[in-house]
Amino acid sequence: MIRTPLRPLARILRARERGENPDDIEAENRRRRHEQIQDRARRRAEGRLIVMAGCFLLAFGTVAARMGTLASSEAAEPRGQVLSAQIISQRADITDRRGRVLATNLLTHSVYAHPHQMVDPVGTARGLAQIFPDLDVERLTRDFTGDRKFMWIKRKISPEQMQAVHDLGEPGLLFGPREMRIYPNADVASHILGGSGFGNEGVNSAEVIGIAGVEKAFDAWLRDPGNEGAPLALSIDLTLQQAMEDVLWSGMNVMNAKGATGILMEVKTGEILAMASLPDFDPNDRPRPLLTGEPSDSPLFNRAVQGQYELGSTFKIFPVAQALDLGLINPSSGINAQAPMRIGRFLINDFHNYGRELSATDVIVKSSNVATVRIAQMIGPDRQRDFLEKLGLFVPTPIEMVEAPTGQPLVPTRWPAVTSATVSFGHGLAASPLHLAVAYATIANGGKRVTPTLVHGRQRPEGAQVLSPRAAAMSVDMLRQVVTRGTARQAEVPGYEVAGKTGTADKPRAAGGYYKNKVIATFAAVFPASDPQYVLIVALDEPSTVINGTEVRTAGHTVVPVTAEVIRRIGPLLGLEPVGGDENLPTIAARFAPRVEPEDQAAVRLVANQ
Repeated sequence: MIRTPLRPLARILRARERGENPDDIEAENRRRRHEQIQDRARRRAEGRLIVMAGCFLLAFGTVAARMGTLASSEAAEPRGQVLSAQIISQRADITDRRGRVLATNLLTHSVYAHPHQMVDPVGTARGLAQIFPDLDVERLTRDFTGDRKFMWIKRKISPEQMQAVHDLGEPGLLFGPREMRIYPNADVASHILGGSGFGNEGVNSAEVIGIAGVEKAFDAWLRDPGNEGAPLALSIDLTLQQAMEDVLWSGMNVMNAKGATGILMEVKTGEILAMASLPDFDPNDRPRPLLTGEPSDSPLFNRAVQGQYELGSTFKIFPVAQALDLGLINPSSGINAQAPMRIGRFLINDFHNYGRELSATDVIVKSSNVATVRIAQMIGPDRQRDFLEKLGLFVPTPIEMVEAPTGQPLVPTRWPAVTSATVSFGHGLAASPLHLAVAYATIANGGKRVTPTLVHGRQRPEGAQVLSPRAAAMSVDMLRQVVTRGTARQAEVPGYEVAGKTGTADKPRAAGGYYKNKVIATFAAVFPASDPQYVLIVALDEPSTVINGTEVRTAGHTVVPVTAEVIRRIGPLLGLEPVGGDENLPTIAARFAPRVEPEDQAAVRLVANQ
């Protein structure tokens, strides 16, 4: 801006020439300058007022619009959102396939002591012993009156116990926050979940770590904050799991068995819908491992995964299916069943003399050891071993549990003719019930290898074609006839088209040889046979029952009725409505036939030829 001088020289000179006062010119210019300054200040003030008025108008308009929107909307309860990653649980929940909680976290407290800060150590010891009866008063008194500066009292306490400790009024007793793992369904699926405990811990926090089962197998994933607390969805169904465990407990009691196990698997996906091992435990109060006796005596022992059993005649379908696949036989082919059969210095017998010849189908239906061995001889030891290896019977199952590697099958190092013979009818090779479930699922799946899993919805590559679809279908048809007219007639549940095979194997002694009066009774079921969808394996450890005054241990009269009751209970839960079924089917205790019938493996023995 160009400033106008207050005393312009030209005007001053002219004013002096005319005799005027030059100061008047300066005064006039000063007045004009002040007027211009005032005009500019007024315009700036007016602009600011306009801007402020616009801001106030916009703000009040926004508030009015929001109030109008809220007034016209439907009332709803506000929901708080957790945005801070710091308060996400340290360990993710575990749920079943339907989202029902199997394992979660609970905020609790621990109680610890600073003995040197105690006012009444002796009285405090007595008070704590009353709140926690498992504490020793004398030991607490010694610790509180000694030289200790710090000691744990309890690492997990309930709110009621916390209040009781607080009421003692002892300044030397302090509390620390804890996040503990709880299992709301107690012992249901306990072997699958495994359990958890505390790792690194301090007075203000504790690290929850898995110690068994899927808790340990997925420990890193469950503790990963990158998952933002997303739960681990297992493949099991809580309702199916509970139903299976209930029936197995009843079966153990009725059959006087030492233990039981059951596995329900989807044929197409390999997902395990239920897997039980009894006796079990409560993971909220996990027992200590046994230091003496057999591993299976402990409730921590998972019979389904860790158990290594000779599974008896359930293996007979494997050489028959392989021979069908190789074109060596067809279902009606005649097989030499003349007993006894000599291999080296051993004799192999059947429960009954089935005559000189059986059809390949009747070899399975009547469960002939001799005829099964004849079929295995057609195949040859090398091809037999290769087929069983493809079924996964030589390596631990790849199930997502830390116990899986301990279920290494006991496979003969050598495979001579006698081994080939005994393995063909389920002796000489020990595997877990889960191995059996995978092998049967492979047959039921049109011969495609099935991989078991405990994780719901996990995408897996398609399995290898172990068996031709035609041979697999014929094998399932043979298994169906075992139920309709063979050793497993009590497994027939109307409307569910159950197919399967029984197996009764003598239990081996730890020192060698076999018990004469202890068996593992197993039934491997596939249903419905016309469109296989599920495989069910049920096994009883040392079952024994009395029918018509005769003690019976065979699978056909022990584990088969239990399996039938399991199918009756879980069939409707699976959505498989039975066609023409009776709503008032008898319970497990009443499903036994009144007569004793021969079973496939009851009296089969390998007798040394002396």
